[in-house]
Amino acid sequence: MKFLWGLLLGLGLGVVIGLLVAPQTGEATLAQLREQGVQLPSNLNEQLRGRASEALTQGRELYGRTKDDLTDRYSKAKSGNL
Repeated sequence: MKFLWGLLLGLGLGVVIGLLVAPQTGEATLAQLREQGVQLPSNLNEQLRGRASEALTQGRELYGRTKDDLTDRYSKAKSGNL
């Protein structure tokens, strides 16, 4: 029970402190978030495409190396040279 009271007290104090030290009003913050929300998709789309392409390239390289390694090990095991 003490934990719950401490949690609620901490949450309340955090909200109060956050409101007191906020650099701008809530309306100004919402306006800024809306503006950034419009700009975000174009940047995000480009970044995601780049990262996806890079991940795909790395995955293909890893697949190729693993396939070659397993093929070599299989051949050695089959011939008895393991």
